[in-house]
Amino acid sequence: MAEPPVVNASPLIYLTRCELLHFLRMEGEVILVPAVVAGELQRRGPSDPAARMIANTSWLNVVATPPVPESVQSWDLGPGESAVLSWALAHPGTLAILDDLAARRCAEAHAVPCRGTLGLVLAAKRKGRIPQARPVLVALRLAGMYLSDSVMNRALALVGE
Repeated sequence: MAEPPVVNASPLIYLTRCELLHFLRMEGEVILVPAVVAGELQRRGPSDPAARMIANTSWLNVVATPPVPESVQSWDLGPGESAVLSWALAHPGTLAILDDLAARRCAEAHAVPCRGTLGLVLAAKRKGRIPQARPVLVALRLAGMYLSDSVMNRALALVGE
């Protein structure tokens, strides 16, 4: 049985802002949120949509974070990214869902499978869950997700848009 995926704050924030949190379910029935990440979201305040989702979504499970290995500490990532990668390293085969480029490179260096918000959108398009990826990516950009034109266009080309 595959390990449940573990997610960082930014995918939760952007997907919640665009009412696309269900995209995470393509990766597993249960999605794990390290306690450090949940804390980051809760500090945004009770009116924050992502903070509310953590509290009110049964398939988002908050888990304790294992100690951060030195090999992850050396990357000088944020606490959330470090927590996601620590969980994934402690549970081999876990998909790490995070957007930060340095964290994705750290995941690659540690052979941790990873996907970001952009990858979730492309997967949704490939699986027929959305008719087009471009409007979703535009909405995510409007919600604050950084996505350059060149990266967006290369991604869209991968799904025939």
